[in-house]
Amino acid sequence: STKFLLLLFAAMSSYLLIVKSELPGAVAGFLNEDENGSWYLDGRLLLLITSVCIVFPLALLPKIGFLGYTSSLSFFFTVYFALVIMIKKWSIPCPLPLSSAIETLQVSNSTGDCKAKVFHLSKESAYAIPTMAFSFLCHTSVLPIYCELRSPSKSRMQNVTITGIGLSFLIYFMSALFGYLTFYDKVDSELLQGYSRYLPHDTVIMTVKVAILFAVLLTVPLIHFPARKAVLMVFFSHLPVSWICHILVTLTLNTIVVLFAMYVPDIKNVFGVVGSTTSTCLLFVYPGLFYLKLSREDLLSRQKLGACALVVFGICVGLLSLVLIIFNLIDQ
Repeated sequence: STKFLLLLFAAMSSYLLIVKSELPGAVAGFLNEDENGSWYLDGRLLLLITSVCIVFPLALLPKIGFLGYTSSLSFFFTVYFALVIMIKKWSIPCPLPLSSAIETLQVSNSTGDCKAKVFHLSKESAYAIPTMAFSFLCHTSVLPIYCELRSPSKSRMQNVTITGIGLSFLIYFMSALFGYLTFYDKVDSELLQGYSRYLPHDTVIMTVKVAILFAVLLTVPLIHFPARKAVLMVFFSHLPVSWICHILVTLTLNTIVVLFAMYVPDIKNVFGVVGSTTSTCLLFVYPGLFYLKLSREDLLSRQKLGACALVVFGICVGLLSLVLIIFNLIDQ
């Protein structure tokens, strides 16, 4: 439960970090103003307002099934984001403009940056696998969703899992692929910031920003449900279930997450550190260990050898990524 709580805490913080960094730009784009000076362009203040008005009321709901409609809306916002990324690939020239501040775009003479590389290893590669592990880690929501199915069964839950992860993979893959084919080596850790730099005040990009921000905000309450359950199991399992405890734990969790998101400067570091530790454990190490513990097959059977390989792979990837991330943070 403690590792689940740490992972969920980091997930909620990372989503709110996106709100803090992107919402001021979206508001400024619609108002045709600079992102400095006005109170309504302060990322921390906007994060606080949206958390109080949207995230907290949704997180107070007693059952995760109540968020089915908001989850569907969030999914369609994400699909819209992926479609725009695919279309805008042809709106930004390559080589990229040297500066977006001047009206007549000055274009570099180098065309070497416009060739896609299947593999490109650098110190930034340490963030890749942890970030992907973090993105596909939905283990924490499996039991709450299973419990609220109309006729809970293993086959129905398997269909839900395959559909959810399959659609997520498709959206992630298309967004990442066309985002890379747009910016190549200049791609940012936060993809939308690159479009803001090279397509300032583009109406479609501004609507995408708003859509993805709503998608992120509507995702945070979903993560809050298993996080609150973990807190109740770890710290308050001896107390009877009550609305007072429900509200206080919800308020405390939201407060801590919002404060953390306000003062962490870069989302990449959150994804990297948490992905290389808790995510690799929950995605690779623990499933392999559980299978080895519960299965009665011979140790040299193909299934158990696969489970051993999964455990070793998770440990190696997690340790290697964490070490490289730490060295990268020290260099910065």
